[in-house]
Amino acid sequence: MASTTKRADPDACSLLDADHRNVKKLFKAYEELTSSRSTSASQKKRELANRICMELTIHAQIEEEIFYPAVREAIKDTDLLDEAEVEHSSAKDLIAQIDEATEVDDKFDAKVIVLGEYVDHHVKEERNEIFVKARAARGLDLLDIREQLQARKEELMAETAGATAS
Repeated sequence: MASTTKRADPDACSLLDADHRNVKKLFKAYEELTSSRSTSASQKKRELANRICMELTIHAQIEEEIFYPAVREAIKDTDLLDEAEVEHSSAKDLIAQIDEATEVDDKFDAKVIVLGEYVDHHVKEERNEIFVKARAARGLDLLDIREQLQARKEELMAETAGATAS
């Protein structure tokens, strides 16, 4: 008989971590192109940067709308959440600069790479501190929060797809 424990069910932290792994792959693909100066590499870098920015924007939005407020209510130490929100703000500034850039040049590459470094730092703190505290918190239904995050993420992705298509 298979045991069904809460641990086996993907929770809100698992969903957010899957986003982290996905965007990490995109950053890696981008970095592999940074040594190339070809037009096709520039075009591919722009596409990857756009995808990274979209993924991070949606990820930050669902964390700020759903995950952080729920965790903030459930844990005592909210300094970590304050720091995470400040990190989101810094990342959003860089995302705006990347989105507004007209040239895919060395400065553009630097902005994408620094954004990747910000995200790496943020992910480590979430994994090692925020997720640990969220999973240990009493009364925090991370399975229900996962459902909310997933639904909101799908909604935002559809909105983004609609905006890009028009």
